[in-house]
Amino acid sequence: ASSLLLCFRTSLVVPLIFGLLLQPPLTQLSIVTQPNIVLLMADDLGIGDVGCYGNDTIRTPNIDHLAKEGVKLTQHIAAAPLCTPSRAAFLTGRYPLRSGMDAINNYRVIFWNGGSGGLPPNETTFAKILQRQGYTTGLIGKWHQGVNCESRNDHCHHPLNHGFDYFYGMPFTLISDCQPTETPEMDRAFRRKLWLSTQMIGLVTLTAALGRLTGLISVSWKTLTCLAGFSLLFFVSWFSSYGFVQYWNCIMMRNHEVTEQPMVTDRTTSLILRESISFIERNKHKPFLLFLSFLHSHTPLLTTEKFLGKSSHGLYGDNVEEMDWMVGQVLDAIDKEGLKNTTLVYFASDHGGWLERHEGKRQLGGWNGIYRGGKAMAGWEGGIRVPGIFRWPGVLPAGTVINEPTSLMDIYPTVVHLAGGVLPQDRVIDGRDLMPLLRGTVEHSEHEFLFHYCGIHLHAVRWHQKDSGSIWKAHYVTPIFHPLGAGGCYDRGFCPCFGEGVTHHDPPLLFDLSRDPSEAKPLSADTEPLFDTVIKKIGRATEEHRRTLTPVPEQLSVYNVVWKPWLQPCCGTFPFCWCDKEGDD
Repeated sequence: ASSLLLCFRTSLVVPLIFGLLLQPPLTQLSIVTQPNIVLLMADDLGIGDVGCYGNDTIRTPNIDHLAKEGVKLTQHIAAAPLCTPSRAAFLTGRYPLRSGMDAINNYRVIFWNGGSGGLPPNETTFAKILQRQGYTTGLIGKWHQGVNCESRNDHCHHPLNHGFDYFYGMPFTLISDCQPTETPEMDRAFRRKLWLSTQMIGLVTLTAALGRLTGLISVSWKTLTCLAGFSLLFFVSWFSSYGFVQYWNCIMMRNHEVTEQPMVTDRTTSLILRESISFIERNKHKPFLLFLSFLHSHTPLLTTEKFLGKSSHGLYGDNVEEMDWMVGQVLDAIDKEGLKNTTLVYFASDHGGWLERHEGKRQLGGWNGIYRGGKAMAGWEGGIRVPGIFRWPGVLPAGTVINEPTSLMDIYPTVVHLAGGVLPQDRVIDGRDLMPLLRGTVEHSEHEFLFHYCGIHLHAVRWHQKDSGSIWKAHYVTPIFHPLGAGGCYDRGFCPCFGEGVTHHDPPLLFDLSRDPSEAKPLSADTEPLFDTVIKKIGRATEEHRRTLTPVPEQLSVYNVVWKPWLQPCCGTFPFCWCDKEGDD
C-alpha cells in the first residue's frame, strides 16, 4: 500500500515540477505575447528642451514621468539631421541613402505634396511587417515621405501603401507658410530671387514698350509681344506653385481623402489628439501599433490659447509644454483602457533643434543642451543626438539610464521582433534589436560603428570601443559657422552638406565623446597616443560599410523634388482645390 501511495504521489509531483520548470517567467511571457506599441515622435525638438535631459525651465512633467517609469537613453542618435531622411531611416531601419532618401543636392527633404519623390514602394517598413503579424496599424500626424509617383491618385508613397491601416494628418510637414500671419518659410531665399528676376524682366518689358511708344527705341510690336509673353509665362511658372504653398502643402488627409485644403490650423492640435485617443479606444481588444508623429515643435509652432504665454521661453516653450500635455493625454488614454502593462511606449525626436530659426529677436527653434550644432548638421552631436525613452511596466526596469550608443533605426528590429515578425533577408538592416539592452541582459549596445551622413556625404563616424569605454568620433567634414564661432549657419538659415560652406579635414577631427561630449577639444597625434590607431580603425570600418551600399534611384533629385501639378492632391477639381470637411462635420 505504501509503495502504491508513493507511486501515486510521484505521478502527481513529477508533472507538477516539470510544469513549473517549463512555465516561462512573467516578463518572458509578456515578450512572447504581442504588446501594443505606441511610438511618439516630436518634430525638431532639441535634447536640451526636455526636463529629464537637463532643462529646468521648460516644464515637461509627462515626458519626465515616462522616463522615471522606464528607460532613458542618453546617446540616442538620429540617422540624419533633417525630417525626411531621418524618418525614412526610422521607418525602414536603414540608412536613408540605402533607399535613395538622402540628397545629392541642396534639396534635402520632400518639398511638395505634388512632387514625385518619396519612400519607395519596395521598402518594407516596420508597419508593413506588424500588419502581417495581425496588428492594426495607425499613423496620426506628420508623414513627409511623399504621396504620389505618376498620377494624382496612385498614392505610391502614401502611409497606406507602407503598412498603415489608418492615416490622419499632414502628408507634408508643418511650415510657417501654413499660418498666413507668419513670414513664409519655404525656399525663402529662392523665392526672393524669383521675385527679383520677375521684376527685372517686367522692367525690361515695360522699358521697351515705353521706348517703342516714344520712338526712343526701335523695336517691333512682335518682339514686344514675345517679351511680354515670356515675362507672363515666367511669372506663372513659379507663382503657380510658390504663390499657393498654403493650398498645395498645408493640407490634412484621412486615409486617401483630403479633408482640409488648406488646413485650419486653429483646430489641428485638438484633431490630432482626438484621432490618437480614438485609435487607442477602437483597437484596445487586439494588438495595435500607433505612430503619433507630432507637428510640435516645428514652426510655425501651432499652440492653443490654453498654453500661450505660459512658459519661460516664449512661443517655442509654450509649444513644447503643450506637446508634453498631449503626451500625458495619450498615456492617460492607455491607462484608462487598462493597457499600461501590455503597451510599449517610446518617445523621441526626429533630430536636433533648429538653432538658426528665429524672427527678429524671437527664437523659434530648440536647444540642444551641451551638444554642439543643431538641425541640418550631420556630424555635430546637437544635430543628431535626441531624447530616447522606453516604458513597458513589468518588462523594462523603471528608472534606468543607458549611456550606450543607440539609433532611431533600432526601433525597426525591436518592434518587429516583439511582434513575432522576421526581418527582411534581402536587404541590409542597420538597426539592432534593443530589447536585450533595455532589459539589462546585455551590457553593451550592438553598434560598434555609426555613420553620420549629411545628404549622401559622409561627415563623421563614431566608434564605440567597448573594451575601454571610449566613444571616438572622427569628423571628415564640418560646416563653416557664420558668424565665426556662433555655433550655427545664421547667414544661410541651414548649414550645407558640401561646397563652399563646409571644411574638409585631413586628418579628420577626432573627439572622445566619453570625455568630451560637447566636442570642444579636438585630439591630435600629439595629445592622444591612440590617434593614428583610432583613425585607421575608423577608416577600415568606413571602407567596409561603403562596400554594403548599392546604387538606388535618387528620390530627392531635382526632378523628383519639383512641384508637378498632375501629382498634386486635390479635394476638388484641380486647380480649384478647397475644402473643409472637418468643419462640415
